[in-house]
Amino acid sequence: MSTRYPFTAVVGMADLRLALLLNAVSPAVGGVLVRGEKGTAKSTAVRALAELLPEVSVVAGCRFSCDPASPDPGCPDGPHGDAPGTARAARMVELPVGASEDRLVGSLDIEKALAEGVKAFEPGLLAAAHRGILYVDEVNLLSDHLIDHLLDAAAMGASHVEREGVSVRHAARFLLVGTMNPEEGELRPQLLDRFGLTVEVAASRDPEQRVEVVRRRLAFEDDPAAFAARWAGEEAALRERIVAARELLSRVTLGDAVLLQIAATCAAFEVDGMRADIVMARTATALAAWAGRTGVTSEDVRQAALLALPHRRRRSPFDAPGLDEDKLDETLEQFKGDEPDDDPEPDGPGDGGPGGGGGVPPQGEGPDGPAPESAEAPESAPAPQEAPQQAPQGSGAGERAAVKAGEPFRTKVLSVPGLGQGAAGRRSRARTEHGRTTGSTRPRGALTKLHLAATVQAAAPHQRARGRSGPGLVVRRDDLRQATREGREGNLVLFAVDASGSMAARQRMSAVKGAVLSLLLDAYQRRDKVGLVTFRGRDAEVALPPTSSVDAAAARLEKLPTGGRTPLSAGLLKAHDVLRVERLRDPSRRPLLVVVTDGRATGGRAAGDPVALAARAARLHAADGTASVVVDCETGPVRLGLAGNLARELGGTAVTLDELRADSIAGLVRDVQAAGHSTRRAA
Repeated sequence: MSTRYPFTAVVGMADLRLALLLNAVSPAVGGVLVRGEKGTAKSTAVRALAELLPEVSVVAGCRFSCDPASPDPGCPDGPHGDAPGTARAARMVELPVGASEDRLVGSLDIEKALAEGVKAFEPGLLAAAHRGILYVDEVNLLSDHLIDHLLDAAAMGASHVEREGVSVRHAARFLLVGTMNPEEGELRPQLLDRFGLTVEVAASRDPEQRVEVVRRRLAFEDDPAAFAARWAGEEAALRERIVAARELLSRVTLGDAVLLQIAATCAAFEVDGMRADIVMARTATALAAWAGRTGVTSEDVRQAALLALPHRRRRSPFDAPGLDEDKLDETLEQFKGDEPDDDPEPDGPGDGGPGGGGGVPPQGEGPDGPAPESAEAPESAPAPQEAPQQAPQGSGAGERAAVKAGEPFRTKVLSVPGLGQGAAGRRSRARTEHGRTTGSTRPRGALTKLHLAATVQAAAPHQRARGRSGPGLVVRRDDLRQATREGREGNLVLFAVDASGSMAARQRMSAVKGAVLSLLLDAYQRRDKVGLVTFRGRDAEVALPPTSSVDAAAARLEKLPTGGRTPLSAGLLKAHDVLRVERLRDPSRRPLLVVVTDGRATGGRAAGDPVALAARAARLHAADGTASVVVDCETGPVRLGLAGNLARELGGTAVTLDELRADSIAGLVRDVQAAGHSTRRAA
């Protein structure tokens, strides 16, 4: 087995280490969501925690890790009675992003269930993670239905598998840890709320801190065993402290004054629901136990709020998580009661334990010497921050500063015509694993969704030939039928935004940005990927490659300057290149092109008539069958209808900014679909 990087050798990242340790002390806290940029050793810290967890006693031969002292009465491998126990290390189970539903929750042998009435159950990752750690890297990239299963099991402490009336339940209590890079998309607010704590990690910009990170990492890679041995003492001491804090946890009390502070804090920050109050109470209790105290203090409540509330305060996908610490301090001071007079217990993990009291994780001086005060994680140094977007060359002296977007509004769906089979979402019709049943087919590989009626119909004519004599149905593998279902998919919505001088009027560009922001919000709600192409001056640029992070698109849009000529053909060609590459990367995700322009074409690098060049570029999209919408930004009493001409070349439809609103967009969906059908017939 490979040697893992020691937890105590992790440099800095105090909040992350504290959140992980609190969950190790009290799994009821509800897990940790780690948000951070790439290369910040989120995974390294999580994997290192598994080595610190105490051994667990399990029933010998039980696939569901039942505790011999209190076995699960409903365990599929039970009843266990007086079965002997055996000790083993706590597991850390990793859930891959591409895992199937059966791999996560387990699978039933439907053939045996129908023919013999036997519940032949193959446990999944939830069973393997019972009484250990379930680690999900890039949790924001998981399919929604997998996240629902995962968080339901984490909240209920059990997993249920239902297949055509056959039901299996088993215990699934684990420490849930998820990591994500916000640049790749956010989790839904209701899913964020299901994680107990959240922490933000970022790379240090202090050269000395980065040197220490590199020094330790290189030493580990040169000789992992020797490096781990140098930290063995620190690891053992921390492991003992976790055990002592677990034993002390049941004796920690929450006074009425502390509960009032928790409730007042959640109310002051307008947190939805009651889960935040409960998580804060459990976290504050774990903090007291970690510090070796039996009483919770205001400082524990403050630290619990900083870990449990930031991700619960988001009101839209464009809001950054965070907490106003001045407001937090004012609220705690206003509702401050008498602090508990409680010294650390003499046998507890107080000031004498590793790392000292007060809930701060161990850092101090390790075998490799003193660590920097606030260093970053033990991985290779991450790439520097992305440079700000530069204006395209040749934009001219008429460039204007970016203007603020107008107020976003509610839109209705712009759907891609036809029936797709892309990633699950909420925009266009598609064949999916979840949705209404529309038919059946022979399974390819493992059977996941049985079509019971079709299976019985396939098996019925052969019962006499198969010698059926009892009440059971004689079913063969060839009789099984997979249900085909229809639901909704997410699409790639690519915005091509005209940022030329003709769009530069301040009020006009503000309205344009407000409209695009509204469509971005709609894309977030419908689980789409989004991309942003802008064109002005003499050329076009990809302001944001296709991504699931709509807030990144909103940030780029907000900073978009305007000015110069209108290279419409360059914008359409750039959009065509982006879509061509994305078709190769993800051929099942269908695109929707949204061109935001007044339709003028006045320049570009290519020689020739700008209008003719734009029309030729538009016909490339039409030939590919790309569904498209042109948002007509032309204003004034005299309208040239150029956007309408562009829409016809694209094989799509044109709408004005006013028609984009929800109360006047009803006809747009029909127009987009009709245009798509016409394009296919022409092809």
